[in-house]
Amino acid sequence: MIYRRSFRFRKTNIEVIFYLTKFQSKKLQNISKIRFLGLVTLLLFPIPGYLIVHYFHPQSIATFLQIDEFNVIPTTYGLEFGFVYAFLAYLFMKAPFFDKVPSKVDHIIAQLPLTYFDGIFLSLCAGVGEELLFRAGIQPLLGPWVTSVVFVALHGYLNPWNWRFSMYGMIVLPFIVILSFGFIHFGLWFGIGAHFAYDAVLFTIMIREKKQSQTT
Repeated sequence: MIYRRSFRFRKTNIEVIFYLTKFQSKKLQNISKIRFLGLVTLLLFPIPGYLIVHYFHPQSIATFLQIDEFNVIPTTYGLEFGFVYAFLAYLFMKAPFFDKVPSKVDHIIAQLPLTYFDGIFLSLCAGVGEELLFRAGIQPLLGPWVTSVVFVALHGYLNPWNWRFSMYGMIVLPFIVILSFGFIHFGLWFGIGAHFAYDAVLFTIMIREKKQSQTT
């Protein structure tokens, strides 16, 4: 597939031809889809969360977002917790046991030329959007334990027909449980900080490993 673009500088017409294979073009399209899904998570996931909690306990959007309760200290606790747990989870995931069970994130990073910025952006989208839906919206109704199990299950990491794959869920589930109780004691922004840091660390490590493997 050929993309042709023309640029005119004064009286000189310079024609630039970009040769991209169909595979490369598909990669670019998939990256756009991934970024779009990130925006959907960030902007649309909070809506059902707010509607759920507002139905049972009417409140303003500002109260739902806990804007007045934002505090640097609990948010920092969340960032630190997510940062540490991500490294611990990564060490478990590098065990030989998981060699034949690639994760969804591994697959995405292997197929797409994601940048570090993409990793941070997707982590921010998931941290904010999913926490507003699950912790702020669903958890007050179902409680921390059920919400945690539902969260991990919906991410596809609790598969009764594939116990090896479900081991990922056993690694993530304690993190989500602690995060859920942290939401109760420290507030929404603890959860957002922890979720963001966890995803950002794993994205950064995996993108870095892919870049290193391509240069060797």
